[in-house]
Amino acid sequence: MSQSVYHIPVKDIKGQDVDLDQYQGKVLLIVNVASKCGLTPQYEGLEKLYQAKKDQGLEILGFPANNFLEQEPGTNDEIQQFCSLNYDVHFPLFAKISVAGDDKHPLYQTLTQAIPERTGEGPWWKDLVDYGLTPNNPPEVLWNFEKFLVNKNGEIIARFAPDITAEDERIVSAIEAELAK
Repeated sequence: MSQSVYHIPVKDIKGQDVDLDQYQGKVLLIVNVASKCGLTPQYEGLEKLYQAKKDQGLEILGFPANNFLEQEPGTNDEIQQFCSLNYDVHFPLFAKISVAGDDKHPLYQTLTQAIPERTGEGPWWKDLVDYGLTPNNPPEVLWNFEKFLVNKNGEIIARFAPDITAEDERIVSAIEAELAK
């Protein structure tokens, strides 16, 4: 089994320390988010999924990151305001962190080590190359809106490529299977 995420210290969007162990018994979808990305509209689907499944035990945890073309340049306050005003986000947002590279946050070190390969990588990799970018190779996070599924015991059990949306049957069925356990 993979290592639990519960022991990893994080800060919420207001900069307060948060113990992820408060989510014990919940299914988590951890997503690195950004407000100036072509994938930013995924906030809408994430919020819809959160509203549909939160009473069943799903928590979506959004971690803003500025690792990819500086697509999350705002402060934590600006990020929270953007998410609230533009997408009416109610799922928990956390302080901006690094999700790739030498300064990668311990949460993302754990996530990427536990599940080094992405599921469902579609044309996104080729699209990045076609734009003249050099995408990250696994186990690094490819881009904004990559998703990690964590079971009720805090174990990382799945990883989805950025272009796999919250509405995708692969994510929905994986979440539903975990919620049913």
